[in-house]
Amino acid sequence: MGKQMTEMLKGTLEGIVLALLADQPAYGYDITARLRDSGFTEIAEGTVYALLVRIEQKSLVDVEKVPSEKGPPRKVYTLNAQGMQELEEFWKTWDFLAQHIEQLNTNRTNTKEN
Repeated sequence: MGKQMTEMLKGTLEGIVLALLADQPAYGYDITARLRDSGFTEIAEGTVYALLVRIEQKSLVDVEKVPSEKGPPRKVYTLNAQGMQELEEFWKTWDFLAQHIEQLNTNRTNTKEN
């Protein structure tokens, strides 16, 4: 993954994880697997776990310890009302940025053609 992609992903990964949790509660490894299934193949588990600590500290999720068949209990993360508000703000910001970046790209393409 290129440096530019890595930097852009850093800025959006929290929103991406919140969107995954809006679909269904999950534990760390499950979130990492779902990210990889969605095409984010180079995201390290450690990155996801650090992000989960941050969103827990920001009170965007509720956490429940669920017994695991292999080892210690798993922390299952569920998006709460505050997390849902944060996700809605993420999507508004994303829509704004996507619209304006697409306009810039269209202008760039039109300029090249002339």
